Amino acid sequence: MLLQGKNAIIYGGTGPIGRAVALGFAREGATVHLTGRRLTALEAVAAEIRDEGGSVRTAVVDALDAEQITAHADRVAASAGSIDISFNAIGLGDIHGTPLAEMSLEVFERPVVNAARTMFLTTQAAARQMIKQGSGVLLFFGGDDGHDPIRDYYIGGFQVAMGLVDTLRRQLAAELGPHGIRAVTLQTGGIVEAIPAEDASRDAIVDMIVGQTMLKRAATFDDVGNVAAFACSDKAASITAASINITAGAVAD
Repeated sequence: MLLQGKNAIIYGGTGPIGRAVALGFAREGATVHLTGRRLTALEAVAAEIRDEGGSVRTAVVDALDAEQITAHADRVAASAGSIDISFNAIGLGDIHGTPLAEMSLEVFERPVVNAARTMFLTTQAAARQMIKQGSGVLLFFGGDDGHDPIRDYYIGGFQVAMGLVDTLRRQLAAELGPHGIRAVTLQTGGIVEAIPAEDASRDAIVDMIVGQTMLKRAATFDDVGNVAAFACSDKAASITAASINITAGAVAD
Protein backbone atom coordinates (compact mmCIF):
# COMPACT_ATOMS: atom_id res chain seq x y z
CA MET A 1 0.00 0.00 0.00
CA LEU A 2 1.28 3.45 -0.92
CA LEU A 3 0.45 5.17 2.37
CA GLN A 4 0.81 2.39 4.92
CA GLY A 5 1.59 3.83 8.35
CA LYS A 6 0.92 7.45 7.29
CA ASN A 7 -1.33 9.88 9.14
CA ALA A 8 -3.38 12.28 7.01
CA ILE A 9 -5.47 15.21 8.21
CA ILE A 10 -8.28 16.23 5.88
CA TYR A 11 -10.11 19.51 6.40
CA GLY A 12 -13.53 19.71 4.79
CA GLY A 13 -13.83 15.96 4.96
CA THR A 14 -17.60 15.91 4.42
CA GLY A 15 -17.48 17.61 1.03
CA PRO A 16 -17.26 15.60 -2.19
CA ILE A 17 -13.53 16.22 -2.77
CA GLY A 18 -12.61 15.69 0.87
CA ARG A 19 -14.54 12.41 0.85
CA ALA A 20 -12.90 11.25 -2.40
CA VAL A 21 -9.40 11.93 -1.09
CA ALA A 22 -10.18 10.40 2.31
CA LEU A 23 -11.32 7.17 0.64
CA GLY A 24 -8.26 7.16 -1.63
CA PHE A 25 -5.89 7.65 1.30
CA ALA A 26 -7.58 4.99 3.42
CA ARG A 27 -7.51 2.44 0.60
CA GLU A 28 -3.74 2.90 0.45
CA GLY A 29 -3.29 2.29 4.16
CA ALA A 30 -3.28 5.77 5.71
CA THR A 31 -5.03 6.57 8.95
CA VAL A 32 -7.36 9.41 8.00
CA HIS A 33 -8.05 12.17 10.52
CA LEU A 34 -11.26 13.56 9.11
CA THR A 35 -12.40 17.02 10.18
CA GLY A 36 -15.36 19.26 9.46
CA ARG A 37 -18.05 21.30 11.18
CA ARG A 38 -20.78 18.64 11.42
CA LEU A 39 -20.12 15.45 13.35
CA THR A 40 -23.06 13.56 11.82
CA ALA A 41 -21.77 14.18 8.30
CA LEU A 42 -18.22 13.26 9.34
CA GLU A 43 -19.38 9.98 10.80
CA ALA A 44 -21.22 9.14 7.57
CA VAL A 45 -17.99 9.45 5.57
CA ALA A 46 -16.08 7.63 8.31
CA ALA A 47 -18.57 4.76 8.09
CA GLU A 48 -17.81 4.39 4.37
CA ILE A 49 -14.10 4.23 5.12
CA ARG A 50 -14.56 1.65 7.87
CA ASP A 51 -16.84 -0.44 5.65
CA GLU A 52 -13.91 -0.71 3.22
CA GLY A 53 -11.57 -1.74 6.04
CA GLY A 54 -9.89 1.65 6.41
CA SER A 55 -8.73 3.46 9.53
CA VAL A 56 -10.31 6.82 10.36
CA ARG A 57 -10.71 9.28 13.23
CA THR A 58 -13.18 12.18 13.25
CA ALA A 59 -13.10 15.58 14.93
CA VAL A 60 -15.22 18.70 14.69
CA VAL A 61 -12.85 21.47 13.58
CA ASP A 62 -13.62 24.85 12.04
CA ALA A 63 -10.89 25.19 9.41
CA LEU A 64 -11.09 28.98 9.66
CA ASP A 65 -10.38 29.01 13.41
CA ALA A 66 -6.70 29.19 14.38
CA GLU A 67 -7.10 27.80 17.90
CA GLN A 68 -9.18 24.81 16.81
CA ILE A 69 -6.81 23.97 13.96
CA THR A 70 -3.68 24.16 16.11
CA ALA A 71 -5.19 22.22 19.00
CA HIS A 72 -6.36 19.43 16.69
CA ALA A 73 -3.02 19.17 14.87
CA ASP A 74 -1.21 19.00 18.20
CA ARG A 75 -3.54 16.21 19.37
CA VAL A 76 -3.01 14.20 16.19
CA ALA A 77 0.76 14.55 16.39
CA ALA A 78 0.78 13.55 20.07
CA SER A 79 -1.57 10.58 19.75
CA ALA A 80 -0.65 9.24 16.30
CA GLY A 81 3.04 10.11 16.40
CA SER A 82 3.15 12.10 13.15
CA ILE A 83 1.32 14.28 10.65
CA ASP A 84 2.44 13.01 7.29
CA ILE A 85 -0.17 14.64 5.05
CA SER A 86 -2.36 17.73 5.33
CA PHE A 87 -5.12 18.33 2.79
CA ASN A 88 -7.61 21.20 2.85
CA ALA A 89 -10.81 20.75 0.84
CA ILE A 90 -13.12 23.24 2.55
CA GLY A 91 -15.49 25.29 0.42
CA LEU A 92 -14.29 28.84 -0.15
CA GLY A 93 -17.61 30.47 -1.01
CA ASP A 94 -20.33 30.43 -3.60
CA ILE A 95 -19.72 31.05 -7.28
CA HIS A 96 -22.42 33.56 -8.22
CA GLY A 97 -22.04 33.85 -11.98
CA THR A 98 -21.80 37.64 -11.78
CA PRO A 99 -19.28 39.61 -13.88
CA LEU A 100 -16.51 41.21 -11.85
CA ALA A 101 -17.54 44.63 -13.09
CA GLU A 102 -20.95 44.15 -11.47
CA MET A 103 -19.92 42.28 -8.32
CA SER A 104 -19.91 43.71 -4.80
CA LEU A 105 -16.64 43.81 -2.88
CA GLU A 106 -18.11 41.55 -0.19
CA VAL A 107 -18.96 38.81 -2.67
CA PHE A 108 -15.65 39.16 -4.52
CA GLU A 109 -13.41 39.02 -1.46
CA ARG A 110 -15.15 36.20 0.42
CA PRO A 111 -13.40 33.28 -1.34
CA VAL A 112 -10.11 35.19 -1.40
CA VAL A 113 -10.17 35.88 2.33
CA ASN A 114 -11.36 32.37 3.14
CA ALA A 115 -8.63 30.81 1.00
CA ALA A 116 -5.90 32.95 2.54
CA ARG A 117 -7.04 32.25 6.08
CA THR A 118 -7.77 28.54 5.93
CA MET A 119 -4.83 27.54 3.74
CA PHE A 120 -2.37 29.55 5.82
CA LEU A 121 -3.64 28.28 9.16
CA THR A 122 -3.93 24.59 8.23
CA THR A 123 -0.61 24.36 6.41
CA GLN A 124 1.14 26.25 9.19
CA ALA A 125 -0.21 23.91 11.87
CA ALA A 126 0.90 20.86 9.90
CA ALA A 127 4.26 22.33 8.91
CA ARG A 128 5.24 22.95 12.51
CA GLN A 129 4.89 19.23 13.18
CA MET A 130 6.41 18.16 9.87
CA ILE A 131 9.53 20.25 10.47
CA LYS A 132 10.15 18.25 13.65
CA GLN A 133 9.77 15.01 11.68
CA GLY A 134 11.82 16.12 8.69
CA SER A 135 9.09 15.01 6.28
CA GLY A 136 5.52 15.58 5.15
CA VAL A 137 3.25 16.56 2.28
CA LEU A 138 0.98 19.59 1.99
CA LEU A 139 -1.63 18.76 -0.64
CA PHE A 140 -3.81 21.33 -2.39
CA PHE A 141 -6.70 21.00 -4.82
CA GLY A 142 -7.78 23.18 -7.72
CA GLY A 143 -6.14 26.11 -9.39
CA ASP A 144 -4.61 26.28 -12.83
CA ASP A 145 -0.94 26.97 -12.10
CA GLY A 146 -1.09 30.40 -13.72
CA HIS A 147 -2.73 29.28 -16.96
CA ASP A 148 -5.57 30.99 -18.77
CA PRO A 149 -8.43 32.66 -16.92
CA ILE A 150 -11.85 31.03 -17.01
CA ARG A 151 -13.86 32.05 -20.06
CA ASP A 152 -17.60 32.00 -20.70
CA TYR A 153 -18.52 31.51 -17.03
CA TYR A 154 -18.30 34.14 -14.31
CA ILE A 155 -16.71 32.85 -11.12
CA GLY A 156 -15.84 36.07 -9.36
CA GLY A 157 -13.19 35.96 -6.68
CA PHE A 158 -12.92 32.17 -6.80
CA GLN A 159 -10.33 32.13 -9.59
CA VAL A 160 -8.37 34.83 -7.78
CA ALA A 161 -8.48 32.67 -4.63
CA MET A 162 -7.11 29.73 -6.60
CA GLY A 163 -4.24 31.91 -7.81
CA LEU A 164 -3.50 32.75 -4.21
CA VAL A 165 -3.38 29.06 -3.32
CA ASP A 166 -0.99 28.36 -6.19
CA THR A 167 1.37 31.10 -5.00
CA LEU A 168 1.17 29.90 -1.40
CA ARG A 169 2.03 26.37 -2.50
CA ARG A 170 5.13 27.54 -4.32
CA GLN A 171 6.33 29.62 -1.37
CA LEU A 172 5.71 26.80 1.11
CA ALA A 173 7.64 24.40 -1.12
CA ALA A 174 10.59 26.80 -1.21
CA GLU A 175 10.67 27.45 2.52
CA LEU A 176 9.89 23.93 3.70
CA GLY A 177 11.80 21.89 1.12
CA PRO A 178 15.01 21.90 3.19
CA HIS A 179 13.00 20.21 5.96
CA GLY A 180 11.91 17.38 3.65
CA ILE A 181 8.38 18.76 3.23
CA ARG A 182 6.68 18.76 -0.17
CA ALA A 183 3.84 20.97 -1.44
CA VAL A 184 1.75 19.71 -4.36
CA THR A 185 -1.49 20.74 -6.05
CA LEU A 186 -3.93 18.49 -7.90
CA GLN A 187 -4.88 20.65 -10.86
CA THR A 188 -8.41 19.98 -12.02
CA GLY A 189 -10.55 21.19 -14.86
CA GLY A 190 -13.69 20.45 -12.86
CA ILE A 191 -15.24 17.30 -11.39
CA VAL A 192 -18.59 16.63 -13.00
CA GLU A 193 -19.71 14.32 -10.19
CA ALA A 194 -19.39 17.21 -7.73
CA ILE A 195 -22.07 19.31 -9.46
CA PRO A 196 -25.43 18.85 -7.70
CA ALA A 197 -28.11 17.19 -9.82
CA GLU A 198 -30.56 19.92 -8.83
CA ASP A 199 -28.31 22.70 -10.13
CA ALA A 200 -30.24 24.35 -12.96
CA SER A 201 -26.99 25.09 -14.79
CA ARG A 202 -25.60 21.58 -14.41
CA ASP A 203 -25.94 20.46 -18.04
CA ALA A 204 -24.28 23.62 -19.35
CA ILE A 205 -21.44 23.33 -16.84
CA VAL A 206 -20.90 19.64 -17.63
CA ASP A 207 -20.80 20.40 -21.35
CA MET A 208 -18.26 23.16 -20.76
CA ILE A 209 -16.01 20.99 -18.59
CA VAL A 210 -16.11 17.90 -20.78
CA GLY A 211 -15.97 19.89 -24.00
CA GLN A 212 -12.60 21.37 -23.06
CA THR A 213 -10.96 17.99 -22.43
CA MET A 214 -8.95 15.91 -24.89
CA LEU A 215 -10.25 12.65 -23.44
CA LYS A 216 -13.88 13.78 -23.70
CA ARG A 217 -14.42 12.97 -20.06
CA ALA A 218 -13.67 14.76 -16.81
CA ALA A 219 -11.69 13.38 -13.91
CA THR A 220 -13.80 11.32 -11.51
CA PHE A 221 -13.79 11.11 -7.73
CA ASP A 222 -11.85 7.85 -8.02
CA ASP A 223 -9.28 9.61 -10.20
CA VAL A 224 -8.89 12.32 -7.57
CA GLY A 225 -8.44 9.82 -4.73
CA ASN A 226 -5.98 7.67 -6.65
CA VAL A 227 -3.78 10.54 -7.82
CA ALA A 228 -3.89 12.17 -4.38
CA ALA A 229 -2.64 8.96 -2.78
CA PHE A 230 0.21 8.69 -5.28
CA ALA A 231 1.17 12.37 -4.90
CA CYS A 232 1.46 11.97 -1.12
CA SER A 233 3.35 8.68 -1.25
CA ASP A 234 7.08 8.02 -1.25
CA LYS A 235 6.71 7.06 -4.94
CA ALA A 236 6.34 10.80 -5.62
CA ALA A 237 9.20 11.83 -3.34
CA SER A 238 10.79 14.12 -5.95
CA ILE A 239 7.60 16.08 -6.75
CA THR A 240 7.20 19.44 -5.04
CA ALA A 241 6.34 23.04 -5.96
CA ALA A 242 4.30 21.44 -8.74
CA SER A 243 0.78 20.85 -9.98
CA ILE A 244 -0.24 17.38 -11.08
CA ASN A 245 -2.51 17.81 -14.08
CA ILE A 246 -5.74 15.81 -13.86
CA THR A 247 -7.68 17.98 -16.29
CA ALA A 248 -8.09 15.14 -18.83
CA GLY A 249 -6.33 17.36 -21.36
CA ALA A 250 -8.35 20.54 -20.75
CA VAL A 251 -5.01 22.15 -19.91
CA ALA A 252 -1.97 21.18 -21.97
CA ASP A 253 1.33 21.51 -20.09
